[in-house]
Amino acid sequence: MTDNNCVLGDAAPTALEELASLPLIMDGVQLAGGTLTAFTESYVKREGHLGDLARFLLEWRKPSPTLTVLTSGSTGTPKPIAVEKTRMADSARLTCEFLGLKRGDTALLAMPLRYIAARMMVVRALVWGLNLIVEQPTSSPLATLTRHVTFAPLTAMQVYESLQNETTAQRLRDIDCLLIGGGAIAGPLARKLADFPHEVWCSYGMTETLSHIALRRLNGPDASEWYTPLPGVSVRLSPEGTLAIWAPRVADGELVTNDLAEIDESGRFRILGRCDNVVNTGGIKVQLEAVEDLLEPVVRFPFCVTSVADQRLGEKLVMLFAGSETAENLEKLCRHVLPRYWVPRAYLQVQEIPLTETGKKARVAARDLAKRLAARR
Repeated sequence: MTDNNCVLGDAAPTALEELASLPLIMDGVQLAGGTLTAFTESYVKREGHLGDLARFLLEWRKPSPTLTVLTSGSTGTPKPIAVEKTRMADSARLTCEFLGLKRGDTALLAMPLRYIAARMMVVRALVWGLNLIVEQPTSSPLATLTRHVTFAPLTAMQVYESLQNETTAQRLRDIDCLLIGGGAIAGPLARKLADFPHEVWCSYGMTETLSHIALRRLNGPDASEWYTPLPGVSVRLSPEGTLAIWAPRVADGELVTNDLAEIDESGRFRILGRCDNVVNTGGIKVQLEAVEDLLEPVVRFPFCVTSVADQRLGEKLVMLFAGSETAENLEKLCRHVLPRYWVPRAYLQVQEIPLTETGKKARVAARDLAKRLAARR
């Protein structure tokens, strides 16, 4: 017998179906249902950033519970991994809640959609009702921006390039909430951001954590070198001293990273460097990031510290630099700034420092480049 109180008909939509049906507000226009389908069909075969957006939206609306993103490639070749759509939505909500974003706030999409940071920006717009402003993902995307932006995630490289021009620098200062990822914020850049009138945040995360799981302020009275985990996220140190992350809303199980870290009594943390960026030179272990941190305030051009094999030392430190300074002067500077055993043994001039597409130093590529150049000497 059928209970008269039961309502017959279609079952309630699943979480995936609800996510697939979310409208997208783009440049003040809401795209939903047929209009969203028309947009994807119109742009899906086109090149450029709108074509990339259409292809992502098409993938997002498919019934598959996962989609594919690429790792950043900072320690090697970018690798594809599958991520869950429902967890992407949870991550988006965590960020929007933490930053106090509201429905209708303008949000800038100016990073390549192959990577998790850009894909999460679209997901935040979908689940939080943000008004997405889409710009070509160049090194200086604010050059073509004509609207005020509430929220803008940018890479450190994009922020640096934007500060080189008076117009784009002012547009950067006008952003209500600037979120910087894609690499460490070096000393000179951090000092330029310290007096910004609105919120400036630095993020910590990776593809496996669906973008960031912790943030730290770079300006204002709350500026700190310590990252604060998002709600529901906790961290500890592994036996090797690397950061281990527990974030059940965005990842299965505990994620043990290669990042050497320090944790304070309140659960905040700071990154000391990567364990795979430790060089054993003549029996002395040297953290590459620590060397670069001391040099950042005094070296005024792009550089990277790496290592090559050495018969006597096992490995020796090498500086790649993209400037007009002489190797002799650089060595004098390093001897003045660095501890004795941290001073590079070779200085190799290059056209540019190898970077990933998201602006991080490409460590494997830098080491390979140093090896090739050293072999010619």
